[in-house]
Amino acid sequence: MSAPAATSADRRRWAQYLADERAEANVYRRLAATKEGETRAILEQLALAEGRHEAHWLALLGGEPPRMPRASLRTRMLGWMAGRFGTIFVLALAQQAEARSPYDAERFATPAMRADEKVHHEVVRGLAARGRRRLSGTFRAAVFGANDGLVSNLALVLGIGATGVAPQVVLFSGVAGLLAGALSMGAGEFVSVRSQRELLDATEPGTYGDGALPDLDIDSNELALVYRARGMAEEEAGARARKAIAEAHAGRVPVRTGAIDLHEVVGGAWRAAGSSFLFFASGAVIPVLPWLLGLTGATAVIVALILVGIALLATGATVGLLSGASPLKRALRQLAIGYGAAAVTYVLGLAFGVTLG
Repeated sequence: MSAPAATSADRRRWAQYLADERAEANVYRRLAATKEGETRAILEQLALAEGRHEAHWLALLGGEPPRMPRASLRTRMLGWMAGRFGTIFVLALAQQAEARSPYDAERFATPAMRADEKVHHEVVRGLAARGRRRLSGTFRAAVFGANDGLVSNLALVLGIGATGVAPQVVLFSGVAGLLAGALSMGAGEFVSVRSQRELLDATEPGTYGDGALPDLDIDSNELALVYRARGMAEEEAGARARKAIAEAHAGRVPVRTGAIDLHEVVGGAWRAAGSSFLFFASGAVIPVLPWLLGLTGATAVIVALILVGIALLATGATVGLLSGASPLKRALRQLAIGYGAAAVTYVLGLAFGVTLG
């Protein structure tokens, strides 16, 4: 393959693409080594595709460049994480990286390479979705619990402190808020998840009529009404019903399949309640730490704001990372919401303090 006329800047860019493609292929290979079955096969195919892209840039360069640049920081970080963290974290970052392909504006990239990158984004999204579904119930309770603990207790201690009461009162209020909030969050999460699971149990197709299938009149075929009630078209429902009755006469049990196990998405009630309680408590204790350490006044407030700010940035970045979105944007959003709530209650505390004084 003859290389088109190119500038030295073009060749430097190709070399960077070559380094990144090699590093990305290595990420997928390392992830594949930790998996088995279909997931492993998919990851290996992604590595092969990155290898094809690597070959394209290598051909344009006419062989190995005399000085190979380092892969991008993001790709190197993915490679480092691939051997140390769960697949869900790496795939979430890889999904974000695949969504920003440089090839859309690259005249030396082939249309097939541009198409590959877009399809890779969807493939990685699908693989990451499996892990997200397993995490979603407990993870949601954990993140919401920690975030609520941080924001609500920061707002509480700042609001109480702004009224001018003694530091012991602020400390007691913070501890009381921690216990009350954690118990309320745990109980509320348990009721919420249990109710969701009960609703799903009442909604999903049951097996009540399976034993009667061999006795159904195949001409009138009441079973078709069941499938029509579930949303199938009349013709499709009739075909499905005839097949089910034939299987029943042959002694085979009807197979019930679904694209997503909704119970898995919702999670377990006790797990969600426990996560919510523990993470709310762990978040709510952070704003109280300065008073627990004996600090008072403006010093305690500033330290509390700094500690809570760091925690809010961490929870926001984690949510962004696992959702495949920008960790920085999610972190700043969490910080703005937390500080905004604290500012409102602090101003109200000042107002009440002035009124009481």
